[in-house]
Amino acid sequence: MNKTSSEVFYSSRRDKILNSKEHIRISQYNAYLKNIDNPQGKNWRKWGCYLSERQWGTVRESYDCVDNSWGEDGNNASFSREQALNRAYRWGEDGIAGLSDDHQFICFSLSLWNEADPCIKERLYGLTNREGIHGEDVKEYYFYADNTPMHSYMKYIYKYPYYYNYDEIYNNRNSKVPYEFELSHTGAFDGNRYFDVTAEYAKNDTEDILIKLTVKNCGNERKTLHLLPTVLFRNTWSFNKDLYEKTMTKAQGIKNAVEIIQRRKQLPADASIMRLYCQDAYENILFTENNTDYEAAFKSSNAGRQYFKNGINNYIIGKYREHLSEEELWQFINPREKGTKASVHYRLALNPGQSGTVVLRLSDVETDLPFEGFDSAFTRRKYEADEFYDAISPYDRNGSAEEQDLYNIQRQAFAGMLWNKQLYNLIVEQWLEGDEMQPRPSDRHMKDEKMLKWKHMYSNDILSMPDKWEYPWFAAWDMAFHTVTLGIIDPEFAKHQLLLLCMEWFMHPNGQIPAYEWDFCNVNPPVHAWAAWNVYQQERLIYGTEDRDFLERILDKLNMNFTWWINNVDSSKGNDNVFGGGFLGLDNIRIVSKDPKGRDIVEADGTSWMARFCLDMINIAGELGKHDIQRKYLQHFIYICDAMNKIGEHGFWNEKEEFFCDYANEFGSLGICSAVGLVPLFAIERIRQRLDSKQRYAGSFMSIEDTLNWYKRKRPDLIDKNENININGISREDRNGITAFECYMAVVDKEKLSKILKKLLDKNKFLSDFGIRSLSKDCNFNWYGKNIFYEPAESNREKIMGGNSNWRGPIWFPINYMLIEALRKYGDYLGGSIEIRDSENGEGISLNLYEIADDIAERLISVFKKNQEGRRPVYGMQELFERSGWENLILFFEYFHGDNGAGLGASHQTGWTGLAANLIQQLGIDRKKL
Repeated sequence: MNKTSSEVFYSSRRDKILNSKEHIRISQYNAYLKNIDNPQGKNWRKWGCYLSERQWGTVRESYDCVDNSWGEDGNNASFSREQALNRAYRWGEDGIAGLSDDHQFICFSLSLWNEADPCIKERLYGLTNREGIHGEDVKEYYFYADNTPMHSYMKYIYKYPYYYNYDEIYNNRNSKVPYEFELSHTGAFDGNRYFDVTAEYAKNDTEDILIKLTVKNCGNERKTLHLLPTVLFRNTWSFNKDLYEKTMTKAQGIKNAVEIIQRRKQLPADASIMRLYCQDAYENILFTENNTDYEAAFKSSNAGRQYFKNGINNYIIGKYREHLSEEELWQFINPREKGTKASVHYRLALNPGQSGTVVLRLSDVETDLPFEGFDSAFTRRKYEADEFYDAISPYDRNGSAEEQDLYNIQRQAFAGMLWNKQLYNLIVEQWLEGDEMQPRPSDRHMKDEKMLKWKHMYSNDILSMPDKWEYPWFAAWDMAFHTVTLGIIDPEFAKHQLLLLCMEWFMHPNGQIPAYEWDFCNVNPPVHAWAAWNVYQQERLIYGTEDRDFLERILDKLNMNFTWWINNVDSSKGNDNVFGGGFLGLDNIRIVSKDPKGRDIVEADGTSWMARFCLDMINIAGELGKHDIQRKYLQHFIYICDAMNKIGEHGFWNEKEEFFCDYANEFGSLGICSAVGLVPLFAIERIRQRLDSKQRYAGSFMSIEDTLNWYKRKRPDLIDKNENININGISREDRNGITAFECYMAVVDKEKLSKILKKLLDKNKFLSDFGIRSLSKDCNFNWYGKNIFYEPAESNREKIMGGNSNWRGPIWFPINYMLIEALRKYGDYLGGSIEIRDSENGEGISLNLYEIADDIAERLISVFKKNQEGRRPVYGMQELFERSGWENLILFFEYFHGDNGAGLGASHQTGWTGLAANLIQQLGIDRKKL
């Protein structure tokens, strides 16, 4: 059998990948996990970019109720943006370009001040869900420039204006001409009046981190920047009794260092000590406490307490803006140089174009020469990062301009995936009942229905976030897509993420996987099995490893999850295998959720997602030789396909529209051509089974082939007479007592596929220059007072599903990615070309399904590539991103304008938009045929 281009490519690169220093660190970490006393093992994941970029406004910090986390009825949020300066967080920390250990006991981040703003910049600024046009919306420019799986080298770039006009941003929060009002619209970057702040981190060892901070004055004026590298303890002592005493102090006997000490209160009173070493060019080291200032936060008494979370801000602003006396300033900063939060204060006076660099070292090593060998160690880690990505990417980092551009886009996509890791800390039972050292929560909080069902949840884990500012919480179906990208560079972490949501401290005892923080009970498309099967195959293809133990563990858990779906989400409640509810029907699309009599409509995509779930479970079970389980999911697949065929006169297929559509009971098919109708295409898979001579006997109940034949004989209505089940390409090979069986199973047949593709490839309908739209461009649907029409950007009419997204026209990467994958499988299934008739002249055009898939992939990638004018469509018409220092920085937005490809929604949702890396990888391998 001929090898695929991917098999040839990875077999030629495998030694380079496995022998790269970064992959060796991954192997050392795996050895550590298996036995922490193993001298070959090292905990390289101990420290990483695990700090959130927004902790305020989250459900975790809300002690009113889930729905009031953003505020309601004109009232402020339970933990507002304004309180973040003055109030200690309960469950996590946030910061700019931040690091923490894996339990977030110690955090490091940047604080800055430009001598113009009313406060120092300790965290990124943005609008709340109620204020922003698309919901919560960060109003800053920062970029995840580089990162490696073990965080051995990381790079983060922040663009800090000479003056940040907070009032103008807030006052224009509802402006949308032609796009949302952004920081650049205030003129903040006119004349390049900003500082380029670059944070780089290189691990010298597992708990020895070298830090390089470079500030460039990009404008034409001499300006001063106050740079305040900050280290703090997460506040664990104000809520419950802490087992450790935590103190930061000016190091004794060591020049220019902050000692960070955690000492056990009970015997044995052992201690762990980290040190933040700093250069001696600083102004001073400022110490305060990471405690709530009750007077500033709540207008209540501090009861004699001194020094608070806001102390460093108050000191800098008080001294340099308000010109307070030294005596007045000491109320903010502890003169004894101790606390639980400390900042090293540098003043960088920079001429136009001048750069200044500060180096630090956060380390568990005690040394008098902390910066000896610093530059060579940094250079080595950067080289090793290049070595790792050069081995994986099909493109040449030093090749042609186009190759360099694609390499850069892909590498920043991977970097964004890695920077979006975060400690997700939430113990629901404690959250409901409150803390022993705090006032008792309200009854409304303690009886919050959205949380009561999840009292078992206990998370203190590093999770992959969609976006650490706009979505600083996990979302189950987002995470599944994340793992398919992460699996290319770090399959161990990808597998860990998939298994984690299935563990007892996440998954509900009834088998439900928690959806997302705002409503764990909600229903997301069941793509966990799809992701698990993809990650397993990726690891085998790229790294030559078959992790069957992972498959065994995930199969057992997904069996529970599937049973939950069958028992709880069958919308008919009569076990008719028709699924709906919650987010499953992509509520963002369907403005029509009820028929005129108030009953739920029946959703075409919900049932199709379940068919996809069955096919993945068949393959996972088959890989493990669990043939009874294979047959179980084959049976479910058959009955789901049958159910799809029995909805109304033609099932979910709308003969008039020649498309799959939702069904509104006796009111019939809705006739809306949206992404809902594409999901049935995703339910296609090549099914394989291998049986030995003992398993393969006449009438065997283990055999998929015999099971299918039984259904054909005994229940022809379910197979031969069901147009929604298509099985083709059956083959058998008997050799050495082993029977290998293979076939393709699909919901959509060739005729329907051709009709769907006709709409899909029509520029007046689904086809954009930048991918496939989520709603047909010509849609103008009116039905019993409801209407839905094409909106290529943010929704103008209403905030749907929290206001964060619009599936009524924009381009979304996860749906496009699954469509591309499906079309390639249809190419294998149907073979040859497929004829599409031009709607204008009726002439047939012969199109290769692989070419269609590749064309869609190219369109998606072109969102980020420079076009002939040197512009990247992702940035719309913003001239800012054509300037030097901006032109090669990439943001991976949540979704994209259906006509011009401009990025929309969350600006750093590399999460599922990181799938661009997968598309670049596959196209690069196929095109170069390495």
